Amino acid sequence: MHILHKLKIILGLTGFLLCSFLITPSFAKNSQFITKDHIVIDLTSGVEWLRCSVGQRWNGSNCTGEIIKLNQELVEQAIEQANQQLGRNWRLPTRKELEGIVCHSCSPPKIDSTIFPDTPAEPFWTGEQNQYSPRHIWSVNFFTGHTYGRFMPFQDLVIRLVRER
Repeated sequence: MHILHKLKIILGLTGFLLCSFLITPSFAKNSQFITKDHIVIDLTSGVEWLRCSVGQRWNGSNCTGEIIKLNQELVEQAIEQANQQLGRNWRLPTRKELEGIVCHSCSPPKIDSTIFPDTPAEPFWTGEQNQYSPRHIWSVNFFTGHTYGRFMPFQDLVIRLVRER
């Protein structure tokens, strides 16, 4: 399937997602997060996360659909579509923000699956270049919980978008 078609499918659920803003937020067991349907408010870093990875959609209880891995060039297109369809200011997380949702005591995937369900145990892109090796971009691997600065921009990784509160 052509990638732009996939992106339209991913982000074309605007009506469903916009309705979810009427849902009352709930506090997760982890006091770092407040869940509000498809949005997770991170009280520690002061950002809002999309609850599902790009390619998935929130159905009220979990994330459904096929995750799409993107290279850095296609990430920009996905962010542009998310900003058009879900409101402004979506972006890739910083390394610190993405590391902040790692659950080191969890079994793989190393993330709280009640807050971020159906997260694959794989590397996710950050929006930060590795300053020690400028050809590489930082990622956080939710199988190990570790951060790596070894992926090239042309490689395809999973993404979860974030925005300032």
